Amino acid sequence: MSENKFRIGQNKSEGTGKSLFSSLEGRLKIDTYFEEGFPVKYLPKILFVLFLSLVYIGNTHSAEKTIRKINHMQTEVEDIRADYTTLKADLMFASKQSEVARRVKTIGLKESLNPPYKIIVKEGEY
Repeated sequence: MSENKFRIGQNKSEGTGKSLFSSLEGRLKIDTYFEEGFPVKYLPKILFVLFLSLVYIGNTHSAEKTIRKINHMQTEVEDIRADYTTLKADLMFASKQSEVARRVKTIGLKESLNPPYKIIVKEGEY
């Protein structure tokens, strides 16, 4: 078997002479900014921009989470409203006089044909 050997210059980016990042670095001339060391005078502004970007990302994440929660709650409310309407219609049907009379007929009760009357109790009778 033959040995694996490292070959220089076989990558596509190295075939053209420069890689993407080295050509980008050459055009932006980043080395000139760091000739005298790191520019500390820009550090507070960079940190402020970094802080604002983190707050922006957090705010966006929180807003999307709230929107997903609202959509979930809306579908849940629609389902509960449909259940409420169905149960209300069933109760209204079950509480009709004819329906109550039909159900109590099985246990031996029948509908009264006489209208109700008022019982008057004199004071001191009981």
